[in-house]
Amino acid sequence: MVFENQGCENYQCSRAVPDLIIEGGTAVTMVNDMAPIRDAVIFIADGRIADIRETGQGERLSDYGAEVINAKDAIIMPGLINTHAHNAMTLFRGIADDLPLKQWLFEKIFPAEARFIDPDSVYWGSLLGCLEMISSGTTCFADGYFFQDSTVRAVHESGMRALVAQGVIDYPSPGVEKPEKNLEVARKFIEKWLGYSDLIIPGIFCHSPVTCSQQTLKGARDISRELNLPLQIHLSETSEEVDEIIKREGKRPVHYLDQIGLINNGLIAAHAIHLDSGEMRCLKEKGVKIAHVPESNMKLCVGTAKVSRMIELGLKVGLGTDGCASNNNLDLFQVMDMAAKLSKVTDFDPVSLDARTVLKMGTAAGASVLGLEKQIGTLENGKNADIIVVDTHAPHLCPVYDPFSAVVYSASGADVKDVIVNGKVLMKDRDIKTLDKDEIMKRVNNISKGISI
Repeated sequence: MVFENQGCENYQCSRAVPDLIIEGGTAVTMVNDMAPIRDAVIFIADGRIADIRETGQGERLSDYGAEVINAKDAIIMPGLINTHAHNAMTLFRGIADDLPLKQWLFEKIFPAEARFIDPDSVYWGSLLGCLEMISSGTTCFADGYFFQDSTVRAVHESGMRALVAQGVIDYPSPGVEKPEKNLEVARKFIEKWLGYSDLIIPGIFCHSPVTCSQQTLKGARDISRELNLPLQIHLSETSEEVDEIIKREGKRPVHYLDQIGLINNGLIAAHAIHLDSGEMRCLKEKGVKIAHVPESNMKLCVGTAKVSRMIELGLKVGLGTDGCASNNNLDLFQVMDMAAKLSKVTDFDPVSLDARTVLKMGTAAGASVLGLEKQIGTLENGKNADIIVVDTHAPHLCPVYDPFSAVVYSASGADVKDVIVNGKVLMKDRDIKTLDKDEIMKRVNNISKGISI
């Protein structure tokens, strides 16, 4: 068989021999308005999608000698993309629930991190996060935390794809007791890991415009620009944050950040709740990307982002879970369901954020937010094979009239049976191939016995 390249410009597979084949099921490609492909077959060679089409009559896939994944009674789709997470915070899952954000953060989480976060705990907490995300169909995520060498190690072992950013904050923090050293530590982290893996991109995560000084923000901007890397930040998560910036700088947060040169197409802004129309227009004009985090926003009661308006304006908006201390799970299927329903009730409009739009936010739009739209986010020839298979042979997924609605409103992470990243099978028939589930959970449980707040 000859596979024709229709995707990435540099991909050459005119006579590629597949090493992995996914057959049967319905392929939801997320390519523009393309209809789902029924009874699909996907050929994967050298980590990329070589061909995707309907199964040909009488074709013997066994003749290729490739590993075959049976997707009968399943939906084949791009892997989900988590655009905002703090992976190692699985360690603090459920430790400080039902509190206001400021009390939660300054009285519980920051002190807990100061006492209990070290390279070893970050490594095991990150492995647990990777385990949970693979189990629930996430193939790529953006992370911001401390001791990120340990997170890179965990991500590499898991086989996932990730943007891993060193956290920067103007307080003593894990691994950086002197805040004036935070950018130095961040630069060293980036220089150590830049180019280490095609699957891992290092970067910087500035905590927020309130907790980072103007000098720190500008320094992070300069490093990110110099190395052509994304910069992450929490933006306008609370009304108190907005009020403090206005009082301190005389303008709203977006305009303040624009004044000091952070508002550009390399910025990924998480939460982005308390924005006025002028700020949203500024973000759109400068190409800033948004990570929408509905479950964390709801749990901490910080407000509701105007997501439908952002998308209407043309902003690129992806979905995120946040850390497990403020969400309690890393299941993006739950996030999609919640994002759709929250938007409807907020807008008083049942059409707001329809299933197809929300699934795009979790896949193709998420890839755009992370600057990876040429590599992942859709199923099309030449793109990296980051693919999941969702088993629909279950009562809560029967019948399936519309695969978009089934995925967003009926499915959960537990329905994912196969996960592939860069052509490598990370989970097959719910069996994770790259990580030792029992050992990771044992280690994290042991660490948790020493954690108290």
